[in-house]
Amino acid sequence: MAEFTNEDDALLEELGVEIETKVTGGRTPREERIIAGLEEVQRFVDEHGRVPQYGEDRDIFERLYAVRLDRLRGLVECRALLGPMDRQKLLEGDEGISLPAIDSLDDESLLKALGVGSSAEGLTDLRHVRSAAEKKAAEEIATRKKCEDFEAFKPMFVEVKKDIDRGIRQIRPFQTMAEIQKGQWFIVGGQVAYVAEVGDEFVTEYDRRDCRLRVIYDNGTESDVLLRSLQRALHRNNAGRRITDLDQGPLFSGEIEEGDEASGTIYVLRSKSDNPVVAANRNIVHKIGVTGGSIDRRIGNAKLDPTFLLADDEIVATYKLSNIDRAKLETLIQRVFDPVRLNIEIKGRFGNQVVPREWFLVPLFVIDEAVNRIKDGTITDCQYDPGTASLTRAVG
Repeated sequence: MAEFTNEDDALLEELGVEIETKVTGGRTPREERIIAGLEEVQRFVDEHGRVPQYGEDRDIFERLYAVRLDRLRGLVECRALLGPMDRQKLLEGDEGISLPAIDSLDDESLLKALGVGSSAEGLTDLRHVRSAAEKKAAEEIATRKKCEDFEAFKPMFVEVKKDIDRGIRQIRPFQTMAEIQKGQWFIVGGQVAYVAEVGDEFVTEYDRRDCRLRVIYDNGTESDVLLRSLQRALHRNNAGRRITDLDQGPLFSGEIEEGDEASGTIYVLRSKSDNPVVAANRNIVHKIGVTGGSIDRRIGNAKLDPTFLLADDEIVATYKLSNIDRAKLETLIQRVFDPVRLNIEIKGRFGNQVVPREWFLVPLFVIDEAVNRIKDGTITDCQYDPGTASLTRAVG
């Protein structure tokens, strides 16, 4: 690629296309900024349905976008770089562009072409032209667009919000850039955000590593914000939050060994209730619970307890636990089998309606697999798929 002249460099920098000379990976950081400059113009066209134009009645930023587009059209090097990504064919036309050759303009002529007079008052108006800090702030916000494949991500957002409600995931203050990785969740600007993709790394003009992200938001939009821009947005006003990963912790220590603390039992029950729903699905309707005491004592009064369907229960499987957080385990089991939770109301002894929460329509062999996955730590992000009667890993 031919070198840009110093004059071109100065003008591109004035128009918000920052100048880079270092090469990292497939593109120089300077080329990344030129591409970003075109993308801002493209976003303007997407939003307004037309190319940016000049004129005193136009917003100062629109006039700057018009200058930028005219310059990008006029530089062969820029056209060669941007051609493959010029989805709107902006570099091929000249609608609305009436600026003289920029190389021939002095400062006063350039101001006049932008619709800003050369008087002291007019020059003062140039304070509205974006400074480097303002350009970075705009990049942090990054114009969002509709996420065309949001339906693929929507179940993940639903599940994450459920995990927060159940206490499986925690919301904590954002701390360091190292937390921003593919597959991580954040709250930025009051919205839940998911880092779906991480692009190739490059080095900025300040010799800092950066990369572009694809971030999906819970309102069905997405942005291609820079990693450091997302970091700044999360740090702004100390309002950014990180949503932790699924954190089951060391639920099991493996086989009970000498010195281990036997801390309970997972039990699986099958009800003898004559409720029509239970009777029709008796072989797959199971109660999955965790107790630190005697199971027999736990189910001794099942006939009087609506959480046990007011009927005797048969113990069909037990799994001994050691060094276990029982409350955390119960929450995990309920998350995994939530899609097939039995939706049934039982009238209690005093006439009140009770909805038992620990009964699921799931085969015993799947429960056994789930317990084994908990033991070896591979249960993370798994959920029961009733269509295939198997445990599957969540999308993402």
